[in-house]
Amino acid sequence: MTSWKLRLTTFSLLLVAVFSANAQNTTVAIRAGHLFDSKSGKMLENQIILIEGEKIKSVGSADSVAVPQGAQEIDLSKATVLPGLIDGHTHVFGFGLDGIKPGGAPFASPINDTREYRTMLALANAQKDLRAGFTALRDLMSHGGGYADVDIKKIINRGVFPGPRMQVSTMGLVATGEGMLGSPEVNLPRNYQTVDGPWAARQAVREQIHYGADWIKFHSTAGYEIGPDGKLFSDPTFTKEEVEAIVDEAHRHEKKVACHAFGGEGLRNCIEAGVDTIEHAIELDEPTADLIKKKGIYLELTAYHYSLSEYTEKDAKSTGGKYSLEAMREKSGRLAIARGLKISFGSGVGPFPHGSQAQEFAYLVKYGMTPAQAIQTATTVAAEMMGWQDRIGSIEKGKFADIVAVSGNPLKDITELERVGFVMKGGQVVRNDIK
Repeated sequence: MTSWKLRLTTFSLLLVAVFSANAQNTTVAIRAGHLFDSKSGKMLENQIILIEGEKIKSVGSADSVAVPQGAQEIDLSKATVLPGLIDGHTHVFGFGLDGIKPGGAPFASPINDTREYRTMLALANAQKDLRAGFTALRDLMSHGGGYADVDIKKIINRGVFPGPRMQVSTMGLVATGEGMLGSPEVNLPRNYQTVDGPWAARQAVREQIHYGADWIKFHSTAGYEIGPDGKLFSDPTFTKEEVEAIVDEAHRHEKKVACHAFGGEGLRNCIEAGVDTIEHAIELDEPTADLIKKKGIYLELTAYHYSLSEYTEKDAKSTGGKYSLEAMREKSGRLAIARGLKISFGSGVGPFPHGSQAQEFAYLVKYGMTPAQAIQTATTVAAEMMGWQDRIGSIEKGKFADIVAVSGNPLKDITELERVGFVMKGGQVVRNDIK
């Protein structure tokens, strides 16, 4: 046998040995001093979580759950243990043309960097989110990455690289005019898939589903302006007929639809067509909020995103400091919470550094949620939004052992979730910095 064949055989045997070892159902026992029950919104004391393989075998008080002899024990008796967090609006590929994003985050340029480089950076971004406690993501549009988000999900699911559980929406849909860069004489990479007309929209939906899209994401509004009277104008893109075609075609194939809309005609079209989630909805009045609630549509606020300087500085300049998306977001966010809409945690991370999106929780509390409700947006509610409520979102028997922990009590200080020190996904410890 030639030397290279011998080395390849040896490497293959090592891989088999590693995967076989990981497949063994070693029992792990986590001693949780405080455990957040995401279904009730209450904190339980002195709990034991037994894990076999990647699933939770049992959960209960230390008096009622016996730790088997020989089990591996993880002592989190001085910590607060929670279900793995879920971010329902991420952009692991990011977007724009700058080489460095705010905060010094590395960022790939669709002009200067290859898709291969951008895909590796996107995987690294997903891993940063995992280490920050987000064990599951819904990634909304690959922003020039094509169908590479499907490959990232696939390579994580196959255990080749660690990463969060993912649902992806591939290229996303926009109408002609949005996302077009530069002079018409220059052919630049496109961030999205452009479609015009109901039948073209249906064709694009079918194509994206064929190549692995879990969700169909489309932009129902594009740019925005704030008028002298403080009124928001968000430019509508697709017609009502196009929106209805997108939603109907996706639902025919049992796929869900996410609609980016700030307000106005674009938002109304999405609600009336029956999308599954609305992203942003910055301009929101009571009748519109009540219709969203009646139709059972989930809303993701992406509140922290609109406090970033790229928005606040632009709005201050254009309105003389009188109006801003940030203020509108707070007003409509408070309304959405007060009217009892189903709010799922969605940060919009990508324009700001991955792994920092837990700052969104503080905004939810500021807008009127209790800390327990804010945590539920990223656990039970987000799991239901993704259709994975039987797998994740709570620490229960039979669910994946996706578990995080913080040193303090997030029910007293929600910013504790910005300092996650322990992360487990599927029974495998990703990090443990809990002292």
